[in-house]
Amino acid sequence: MNGTNSSAIMLDAGKPDEYPIGLGREVRAGSLSVAVFRASGGRWYALENKTPHAKGGSLAEAIVSGDYLYCPVRDLKIALGSGEVQAPDTGQVRTFDIRVEDNRVRISIPKQS
Repeated sequence: MNGTNSSAIMLDAGKPDEYPIGLGREVRAGSLSVAVFRASGGRWYALENKTPHAKGGSLAEAIVSGDYLYCPVRDLKIALGSGEVQAPDTGQVRTFDIRVEDNRVRISIPKQS
């Protein structure tokens, strides 16, 4: 995450070693559910924990491959960094800034969430 955002709340999401590489984990911030992924190479991603289609579903259960995840309901390919659904499908998943500092995983959640 670059800088700080005064219109955001920093959510403490635990220690990095609580997140296995390549697997998702759900973190809650009030009514908001966030899917957190620790990818190989030390990359971290945080996305809203719902698939971008009418059937819904949890992205924390998705399969991670490189910098993409595959929706467990419709097998949509979603870019972890941008939340963009890849062609030929369409859609968007909201993403959140995430960082590790002082041995804690921190997610920036906009106050309006």
